[in-house]
Amino acid sequence: MKHLRRFFVKFYLLFANSKVEAELAREIDAHLALLEDEYLRQGMTSEDARRAARLAYGGVEQAKQLHRDERAFEGVGQVLQDTRYTFRQLRKSPGFTVTAILMLALGIGATTAIFSIVEGVLLRPLPFPDPDRLVILGDEGSHCASCTQSSVTAPDIRNYMRDTQSFSHLGGYRQRLFELSGAGDSAAVNATRMSGEVFAALGVPPMLGRTFTQQEDEEGQQVAVLSYGLWRSRFHGDANALGSTILLYRKPYTVIGVMPRDFEFPLSPGNVNHSELWLPLSLQPEELTAGAAASWNSRMVGRLKPGITAEQAQSDAERVAQETVRDYPAYMRSLRIHAVVTPLHEDTVGQARPLVRTLFFAVIVVLLIACANLAGFLLVRAIRGRREIAVRLALGAGAATLLRQAIVESTVLSVAGCMIGLALAAGALRVGVSLLPQTLPRVNEIGLNWPVMLFALGLALLTGLLCGLAPAFAAIRTSVNETLKEGGRTGTSGSGHARLRSALVVAEIAVALTLLATSGLFLRSFEKMRDVKLGFRPDNTLAALYVLPQQRYAAQSAIDEFTRTLLNDVGHLPGVDAVGVTSFLPASGNSWNIAFTIEGYVSPKGAGLNMAAMSLVESDPFEALGIRVLRGRVFIKSDNASSQLVAIVNRKMAERYWPGQDPIGKRLRRGMPETSTPWMTVVGEVDDVKLGSRDAETIPQVYQPVTQSVASEGVFASPGELSAADGWIVLRSRTAPEAMQDTLLATVRKIDPQLPLYQMQTMEHAISKSEAPRRFNTVLISWFAVAAVLLSVLGVYGVIAFSVALREQEMAVRMALGGQRSEVILLILSSGAKLAALGCGLGLLGAVAASRLLRSFLFEVSPFDPGVLSVSAIAMLLLALAASALPARRASSADPMLALRGE
Repeated sequence: MKHLRRFFVKFYLLFANSKVEAELAREIDAHLALLEDEYLRQGMTSEDARRAARLAYGGVEQAKQLHRDERAFEGVGQVLQDTRYTFRQLRKSPGFTVTAILMLALGIGATTAIFSIVEGVLLRPLPFPDPDRLVILGDEGSHCASCTQSSVTAPDIRNYMRDTQSFSHLGGYRQRLFELSGAGDSAAVNATRMSGEVFAALGVPPMLGRTFTQQEDEEGQQVAVLSYGLWRSRFHGDANALGSTILLYRKPYTVIGVMPRDFEFPLSPGNVNHSELWLPLSLQPEELTAGAAASWNSRMVGRLKPGITAEQAQSDAERVAQETVRDYPAYMRSLRIHAVVTPLHEDTVGQARPLVRTLFFAVIVVLLIACANLAGFLLVRAIRGRREIAVRLALGAGAATLLRQAIVESTVLSVAGCMIGLALAAGALRVGVSLLPQTLPRVNEIGLNWPVMLFALGLALLTGLLCGLAPAFAAIRTSVNETLKEGGRTGTSGSGHARLRSALVVAEIAVALTLLATSGLFLRSFEKMRDVKLGFRPDNTLAALYVLPQQRYAAQSAIDEFTRTLLNDVGHLPGVDAVGVTSFLPASGNSWNIAFTIEGYVSPKGAGLNMAAMSLVESDPFEALGIRVLRGRVFIKSDNASSQLVAIVNRKMAERYWPGQDPIGKRLRRGMPETSTPWMTVVGEVDDVKLGSRDAETIPQVYQPVTQSVASEGVFASPGELSAADGWIVLRSRTAPEAMQDTLLATVRKIDPQLPLYQMQTMEHAISKSEAPRRFNTVLISWFAVAAVLLSVLGVYGVIAFSVALREQEMAVRMALGGQRSEVILLILSSGAKLAALGCGLGLLGAVAASRLLRSFLFEVSPFDPGVLSVSAIAMLLLALAASALPARRASSADPMLALRGE
């Protein structure tokens, strides 16, 4: 209890210092007065008695310090004292204080904002219990050599769930669009069909009601679980929504639960395509047919049993995969698949990791330059105050005291910068999250939470420590005798200090040039990408997706009637030049890759299947999209289910399989060589079309009339299979496509009043979305590069200006002895040029060292591009010379007599 009371007393005295100091001073004065009276009684004079009393008592300041150390925490008290002293000193230099704090606020704020992305996307555990045990199970193999994610077929879901032994829960899921009605106006919603085991695997309980079970899934129960957002927007947060009925594609589903606000699955990239409700997967018989066995359009998620590793689970799943392959019918014997088990976290963030790391690297460069600038400024302050430091050293101040004070000063500045930086980071995130590329996952989890703020505080403390070392060691190395002898004269500050200042500036220029060169490479890549031909004309083109509900359009005749009416009515709208329907929209990033057998073509050994993107079209989407026909013809009305099967191929397809030949009249068919499917005759060749972004690889493409799609499937066709139940409407108009949106929707609603249109957009908007990731990288890196260059130029200016100030007398003597002002300017500019040249040399080496990190982000540009590196280095040199020009001009315009007289 005694020790605890003493602790609190010491803590209180840290903040009651002035009162205790006054009492201590009075007590010491009383002791001195008593000693002085004693010496006066002994017959001394007043002056001698006062001197003797002080000698007998000892050092007053030493006594005060001993008392301070005893009454309070020694180290903390000294730090608080240094902090108060720092505040007094900073108030005397408001220009320096504001510049240093804002510079650090920029560096720490930018770093914190980017770290919040790193923490939210990469570091934070997934929002599920024991997320490390959640895995994605899928197939890889000859069916999709270029796929970025593993996927499964509907039969795979059944087989893996039934035959694997390594998962406590395992289920499949598939995302799709639904028409929602029955609770307000009809609308398009994103939904996920999934096995009942998926909710059990994820382990997140609903906020209201319950989730569906595997038994309900297998029984085909029509139940639905709502997202929090859909529950709030559609049912206004009413708890009585449980048990109500909604219509999905005009089929009734009963609402049985509502998930929590922060629940999200699948973890889709960006802010769009997040699931708004979840339905039982309930695989139908047609989904388990031969055609479905070759359609990898689903995924699986599972939770590992305790003690089971991902490697053991993959071995278990591989056994099931090979059993599945052995059971393939004879017409699928060319297919080879392998099971792949990937941690859910890696599957979610794996593709985003290189981008986030690059952004963090870039912002750390900006912070390092800001730190180097602050260290240089503090070093200059220490050198200018070296006379005061020399006096303190002469009076007995220890090196530890000076070291502590320098670090406290830099820490105060960095913490102040941190506070402002956090405010800047919060504002940047509020605005910037919506601008993040849609390829980035978990964007809704990005924000300033406690881990991010603790990171910012730790970064500020580390920055303060590192930035304070340079002035601290400069203070310790101050020569007392030489400094006091100099008096008020200007002169050099010591070669060691000069070298340290120059080294800081060289480092700033080097890292700034590295970032500037990176920005140049990104800009060059973006320019190269914009030069790539799309293969179609996006101007004046509008697109919208429709999906016909099976409840109303259960027969092919009903679908055909809707499509004929739609094309006729839209085609007769005022201002419409052409209209068509296609199953996949260019520049959207979606495609359907299937295997083809080419008549007379022998694949190289080990080449795998002949894959191409298949698009089903109706009417004339080639004219609507502005796709050039290179040879042959487009489809005509007589190309129907009862006529010869025909196809149109792109240039890439023709060059790969019929090099140097006319592809018109050549034949191909769906599936592998052993598959029994009918032949299609090529009747046209069109230009290569970018199905994704401009920088994506162009792939072989095959177009087919949608009316012939079922006939061309052969053994893969399901009994009663329907075609053209969904598609993209594309129209070309003479007016702005935005003005046609309401007209197109009204035309569709005239045919079917409840049918919504999804993702209505101009083609220029679709292209802009596809370019967004590269544009985001380029813009952000460029802004960081601008900030880095400005900070490094500020550093060059500060060092040259201070060097000129120290050499003011030398410059005056030169001009007094007949030196020309131009010679003085040249001397100062050469000093700046030397630093810039050395920094540029190191920066070019840094750019080369960063090439491995940059290579995956560049498009048709080498990381060693001589043009970009040369321009970046020249720009950095010129900016450094410009930063040196102002001090040079000031020095050359100084009056030598005034400068010498001032000494």
